[in-house]
Formats: sequence, C-alpha cells, structure tokens
Amino acid sequence: MTTVSKSYESHEDPVIDYCTKLTIKMSPLQEELQKETLEKHERRGMLGGPEIFVIGQSFLNLIHGKNVLDIGTFTGASALAWALAIPEDGKVISMDVDHSALDQIGRSIIEKCSKTAHKIDFRLGSAIETLDKLIAEGKSGKFDLAFIDADKVNYTNYYEKSMELLRSGGVILVDNALWDGAVVKTEKDEATKAIDECNRRIFADERSNSFLINVGDGLHVAFKK
Repeated sequence: MTTVSKSYESHEDPVIDYCTKLTIKMSPLQEELQKETLEKHERRGMLGGPEIFVIGQSFLNLIHGKNVLDIGTFTGASALAWALAIPEDGKVISMDVDHSALDQIGRSIIEKCSKTAHKIDFRLGSAIETLDKLIAEGKSGKFDLAFIDADKVNYTNYYEKSMELLRSGGVILVDNALWDGAVVKTEKDEATKAIDECNRRIFADERSNSFLINVGDGLHVAFKK
C-alpha cells in the first residue's frame, strides 16, 4: 500500500517518520502557528505539510529568490515560511477569498515578528483576479517562486498565470498534487480531476522542466526555462 501523508498526520510509516525527523526545522513562530492551526481549526487538514515548506524555502535560498506568489493563504503558514526565507527587501503576495482562518489564528502570531510580517502582503479576493491585476501592472517575469495551494478546480489556471509572472529560472510548487492518493483512481470527483489535469498539463509543458514527487500530500515542481 502506497502512503501519501503530511508529516503531522497520524500514520505508521517509519520512512515518513525518519525523513520528517531529519528534514523539518521550524522557527518558533512556525511551530506556534502549526500547533494553533491543528488544535483550533475545524479544517486543520488544509494546513500545508512543513516538509513542503522546507522544500520551498530551500529553492528560494538556492535561486536567491525575493518575490513570491502565495496562492491560498488559510492561516498564513505558507506565507510565513516564504517570508522567513527571503531577504529584507523581498515580498510575499499571499491571496485568498477568505481571511477568517488568518484572522482567527495566523495574523496575530505572524505579527509578533515585525521584521517578518512586513514582507507579507495579504490580499483578500479572487486569486485569479489578483494574478490578472499583477500581469496588467507589468509584473510578468518579476517573481521567483509561486506556491499553489488553493481551490483545486482552478489549479491549471493558477499554473498558467504563475508561468506568466515568473522569471526564467523561477519555480512553481503545486501542493496536494497526489490528493491523498486519489489522483491514481479511475473514478475522480471534480477537484481530483482538476489536479490530475494540472499534473498532466505541467508534464506536457515545454516551457518548464518538472517532476512530481510523493512528499506530503504530493508536490509537483516546475522550473520555468
């Protein structure tokens, strides 16, 4: 049986446990935000796996990234991870149609560190509209990394717009790419179909080099040529 699991979920896979112990290093703010989200939010499973954040932070360090698109805010854990990895003059634009989870849990924790909080621009509203506005403002080719973890039916749209906004050498991370293993099943619901379609679009895209890996709930990584 194949295991697809975020590290904070209950499981009995010794390989995941081993990898987790030798991969994840969280700041005190990240530890607090994860703890509060898992304990207090009814949709706790929406929280990204910290192992995914480590991968994203590593890419930002590798490519000297400064500007990040964070598509899907929830409690702000992903935005916090990117803000911690970029320099003082960097910026994370985090977008979501709902800030209730952020206001309930994440915002007050993130604001404990003003040096980190000032790097994050939380935008309330449609991510599609936010991305289109950035393109209209002439920001195409100005971003270093895009993290996609929002409504699944728009995954391919988010990927396409992120490709437009990323510079050559930039990285796109598509979270939930295996959707708890559901993408390999014959019968798929609308969200799972959309993730599968996005995975296939990325694989066929000649504008990028990519790989799909079983880490967390699945991660599809694309490097813009």
